[in-house]
Amino acid sequence: MGRVKVNLTIDAAVSEEARALGLNMSRLAEEAIAAAARAERNRHWREENRAAIEAYADEVGTAGLPLARYRSF
Repeated sequence: MGRVKVNLTIDAAVSEEARALGLNMSRLAEEAIAAAARAERNRHWREENRAAIEAYADEVGTAGLPLARYRSF
């Protein structure tokens, strides 16, 4: 996918320091936004699947792990 231009507003001191250090603010912003999107997507998935996760945890709590008898450790 291609790149798009966006406008961001950040603190002037942060911008000045990043420029002085030679940091690529566009790449840093992209990485931070991608990480935030990934975390939010994971949070949504866990919320949508909470009932199934809890049901599985309850089943493991009462019946133990599936195939546990074949574990060698």
